[in-house]
Amino acid sequence: MPSTRDIRRRIKSVKSTAQITKAMQLVAAAKMKKAQDQATNGRAYAETMNKILVALKEAAEDAAHPYFDEGKGSKTLVLVIASDKGLCGALNTNLFKKLLASKLEGDVDYLTIGRKATQTLGRLRKNIVADFPIKDPAKFTDLRAAGNFIQERFRSGEYKKVLVAFNNFINTVTVVPTLEQLLPVDKVQLGGKRSYEDPKTADVHAASKLDYTFEPSANAVFEGILPQYVNNTLFQMLLEARASEHSSRMVAMKNATDNAKQMLKDLTLEYNKVRQAAITSELLEITTAKLALE
Repeated sequence: MPSTRDIRRRIKSVKSTAQITKAMQLVAAAKMKKAQDQATNGRAYAETMNKILVALKEAAEDAAHPYFDEGKGSKTLVLVIASDKGLCGALNTNLFKKLLASKLEGDVDYLTIGRKATQTLGRLRKNIVADFPIKDPAKFTDLRAAGNFIQERFRSGEYKKVLVAFNNFINTVTVVPTLEQLLPVDKVQLGGKRSYEDPKTADVHAASKLDYTFEPSANAVFEGILPQYVNNTLFQMLLEARASEHSSRMVAMKNATDNAKQMLKDLTLEYNKVRQAAITSELLEITTAKLALE
């Protein structure tokens, strides 16, 4: 049985841990609010750009574009968006389980955003062609280099398609690991409850019937907006991943704090029992000694 001194030391240690996890919970909660607002606010812009692209594809006289067809290459490029830091529960673990379970065929190259992605793929001996560190909060200008790199490699014919693995933010307690196709351009799922319209079937969508005026021409705007559309879709995926990260970290730190408080209660109860047992033992010794003297 541990002594009262040992239990006091454990209580002090658990209290210190609880203070740390509580502080991390508050920091994560503040970052979570900003990240969630950034992700949800970006969805409206991304959805509007998708509708414009749908209308453009129908209005343009020559709507053929290499971004709508598979590349000439035989390899697949996968961008993995993970966190830079840990202590966010099973967020990254579930993402890599989803990625490995997809069983991609043929040769696969990887791009990474986030140290956890680079470290995990390195341990798995995957071929990482580039790493793009992006600070938090994420900015569109910081992501443009990654987007341009992906588009250049796809246009050159090196890859037949480009996929993105990221955590899709639904709400504070629900995060879905997702693998979406970025190129060739296809409809994607962002935010869980909303789907983009498929540009490949633009002629059957009501959005394509809206009255748009394109200057200088629909063809020129169509050519110019596609690279922007790809970069913006990629940026929205990053925002979803960052919102998922901070939400998962806040929940993980809250659970850790609650567990520490419960452990403190158990240790305090054990301490009182040990202390009471020691007092009882001392009283018995005094009583026995007194009886012996009589």
